[in-house]
Amino acid sequence: MPKISSDTLWELAAAEVHSRETEGGEEDGGDMVSERTVFLMGSKAGGKTSILLRCLDRDEPSKPTLAMEYTFGRRARGHNTPKDIAHLWELGGGTSLSDLVQIPISPASIKSLSFILILDLSKPNALWETMEKLLQAAQAQLEKVLSKAQQAQRTKPGAKHQMALQSTARVLPKDYPDRELLSPFPVPLLIIGSKYDIFQEFDSDKKKVVSKTLRFVAHYYAASLIFTSIKSESLMSKTKSFFSHLAFGLDRGKTVSSDSTKPLIIPAGSDSFSQIGSPPTTDVDITSLHAKNPKDLWKKVYDRIFPQENTGEQRELKDPAKDPQYSEPQIDAMRAQKDQELDQYKRNAAKSWKGLELET
Repeated sequence: MPKISSDTLWELAAAEVHSRETEGGEEDGGDMVSERTVFLMGSKAGGKTSILLRCLDRDEPSKPTLAMEYTFGRRARGHNTPKDIAHLWELGGGTSLSDLVQIPISPASIKSLSFILILDLSKPNALWETMEKLLQAAQAQLEKVLSKAQQAQRTKPGAKHQMALQSTARVLPKDYPDRELLSPFPVPLLIIGSKYDIFQEFDSDKKKVVSKTLRFVAHYYAASLIFTSIKSESLMSKTKSFFSHLAFGLDRGKTVSSDSTKPLIIPAGSDSFSQIGSPPTTDVDITSLHAKNPKDLWKKVYDRIFPQENTGEQRELKDPAKDPQYSEPQIDAMRAQKDQELDQYKRNAAKSWKGLELET
């Protein structure tokens, strides 16, 4: 007769987790479930939720993202096989809530983490600032988590910490174009230019500036780049293949399009600085810009052509209660009433203190 195990359910589950960690069961392959994390961020009202829903084949209306939202996607590799899982985080509010990047970027997620940065092509005057602030916030948090992981490995060496460090030590292949001149983003990065249906109506010279600039940025960070529109089934199909590559490890396709008169489709590693060329400086004297490095030069040229919007409003919207996209009429009316009562209380209290001061 077969031996009957006396282990409890929890003991069996713990043994299974230990087996996966020691045998590499969480990696792709076999019948083990693969879990990945994808973090979406980008321009405010830039179409992040709509693009995500389309990539997940969910036929439902999109709603404004409330600060940080989580969902997940599943995909079966074949008949009667476990479904791979993608943990999907979406940051709302554009750059105003960039402090929340610390939520999805953790030691537990970093070994399978990737980023999608969605930039609104219809608003080029806010594009660079949005890109720069969000990538800086994400990179700072990534470096913080990596530093803690390295410290943990030094104090307590173990397979779990080693796995996290190995998977996030992003090393480019030796034949990667311009390898020595790049600053690779710590984890895989996909840049999506949204609302191409509006962008394609722009003046050709302006489209060329935006396209070349984003090509430079994507190549500089060793990222993939694609322009898309939720109104185009063809573009959304190609966007979905890039998304599925990050979320489920599928092939992202081999299509490459670098023509500024058409939607850009540039997988990481298929572009180069020689193909991109120099910054479009028809009316700008490069020698007068005093740039510190190539990235700074592109930023200064872009800013001359598309002056970036004042970020004062974004700083004010650090408080989500003041953001109109989160408005709730009944709650806002009650809040206004309480604010008035608080102001009245402060005025009465001030009078009382002045009266006490006069008496003394």
